[in-house]
Amino acid sequence: MKQSLLTAIAVMLSSLMATTMQAQVTDSKLYEVLDRGYLVFGTGSTNVPWHFVNDQNELAGFDVDMGRIIARGIFGDDTKIEYVRQAPDARIPNLLTDKTDVTCQFMTINTSRAQKVEFTIPYYREGTALILSAGGRYPDREAIDAAIAEGDEVRVAVLQNAGAEDTVFDVIEDVKVDQYEEQGLVFEAIDTGRADGGVVDLSNVLWLVKQSPDRYAYGGDGTRASSYGCAVKPGDPIWLNFLDTVLRESMNGRDFAAYADSFESWFGIRPPAPKIGFPIELR
Repeated sequence: MKQSLLTAIAVMLSSLMATTMQAQVTDSKLYEVLDRGYLVFGTGSTNVPWHFVNDQNELAGFDVDMGRIIARGIFGDDTKIEYVRQAPDARIPNLLTDKTDVTCQFMTINTSRAQKVEFTIPYYREGTALILSAGGRYPDREAIDAAIAEGDEVRVAVLQNAGAEDTVFDVIEDVKVDQYEEQGLVFEAIDTGRADGGVVDLSNVLWLVKQSPDRYAYGGDGTRASSYGCAVKPGDPIWLNFLDTVLRESMNGRDFAAYADSFESWFGIRPPAPKIGFPIELR
């Protein structure tokens, strides 16, 4: 009798555990999105080339394309997406209150944010770079380096910030650093000749050189890298793993063409195609 009771309890506990595990498996944002029929995607609308409103009054940019790639990964249809345009300070609150399913908004991965949200694998690696005036005194890095070697005063503009000089010297040394309160003033200084170059995000440099090669030139980048990842509400490994899978395969697998087309469109560079055989990204 005692053995039968123990067996019954064991069966009951096993059934309860199985039910609980099944509930945990199905209780994921992934299945919520599938049931809803479209992805609610958080991003911005004011930062070229990441997210902005184009001349056709449509949301465009590299982050926006990441949303389409994710939607296609879920539904096989990149139109099944609703964009939530949000300010940078709304990125985390909107995730935590379920106003968005995922946010891709040139969001730098750091340990402080990782205490509040969970990040996917990086889909872009940002850094700082030197932008030059193609028609200026120093139209390329060779010319500006030669001027520095001759002892000429070379002025480089940068956005005013703590550690701004170190940011510039990571890209180019032995220059005079001029700090400006707004990034638009950095480009104005370059355009008017008040500065011989500027140090800004690499993505801005690539975009501007692609759009206006007769106006701007790339002058090399620094060594300090930061990663951009998409963010999700914590505690849902199924959803996070799915998004990682979508992004990983878009950068390294059979969905590479869509990612590469977007990267080339916004940054003017086509990423190297993944090689068949050993998955070298795991090395």
